[in-house]
Amino acid sequence: MTEAAELPPAPEQAREVFGERFGDAVRYAELLAEAGVQRGLIGPREVPRLWERHLLNCAVLSEAVPEGVTVCDVGSGAGLPGIPLALVREDLNITLLEPLLRRTNFLTEVVELLGLDHVTVVRGRAEEVMGKLPPVHVVTARAVAPLDRLATWGVPLLRPYGEMLALKGDTAEEELKAAATALSKLGAVSTSILHVGAGVVDPLSTVVRVEVGESPGGVRFAAKRAKAARTGRARRRR
Repeated sequence: MTEAAELPPAPEQAREVFGERFGDAVRYAELLAEAGVQRGLIGPREVPRLWERHLLNCAVLSEAVPEGVTVCDVGSGAGLPGIPLALVREDLNITLLEPLLRRTNFLTEVVELLGLDHVTVVRGRAEEVMGKLPPVHVVTARAVAPLDRLATWGVPLLRPYGEMLALKGDTAEEELKAAATALSKLGAVSTSILHVGAGVVDPLSTVVRVEVGESPGGVRFAAKRAKAARTGRARRRR
C-alpha cells in the first residue's frame, strides 16, 4: 500500500486570497487530502500541489465573476472551482451541480462543515436539470469536458446575456477555435480567453469566457425551456 502524500503548509498567497476564510480553506484542503483521496475524488499525487494547482488556481477565477450573481458549477466533482470560489465570494449564490452520489455526499459534508450558507448542492446532470433549476448569470467548470461538449451542457443553464467561465489549460485557444461553430449554434455572441491570478499563481489560470445573447442554448434549447416552464406551471396549478 502506497503511503499517503503529505499536504504541504498553505502558501502565504492563500492567506491573502482567502482572508477571513483562510482557516476554512485549510480545512477544505485537509478534507481533500484525506477523505477526498480515500473516496477517489482526488488522486494521491495531487496532494502535494493541492494549494497551487487546485485551491488557488480555482479561487482566482473570482476575478472574472461579477458581483452578486448566481453561479452554477457544472460537474463540480470535489468542489473545484465552486468551493474555493464560495470561500472568497460570499456575495455569490452558488449551486454545485454533480451527478455522482459519492461526490454530492462529500460536497454536502464540506458545505455544512464550512458553513457555506450561500452554496447549494444538487445531484444531477446539466441536461436533466434544465428547466428545473432557475437560469443563472454564470456557469463555471473545470476539467469536465472539451469546450464544445461542455458548452452543450453549460450554456443552456444560463439566463439571457449570461456567461460561461471554463478553467482550461494550454489547449484553451485550440479548443475555442474548434468549438466556434458549436458555440455559435448555442447562442454565443462573444468569446475570449482571460488570464487571472497575477501575483497569486504561476502560471496564471486560463479562463475561456463564452458570453451569450438573449437565447442561451439557441432555438433548440429555447423550446425545451418553454416546455419545462409550461410543465412547471401545470404542476403548480394542481
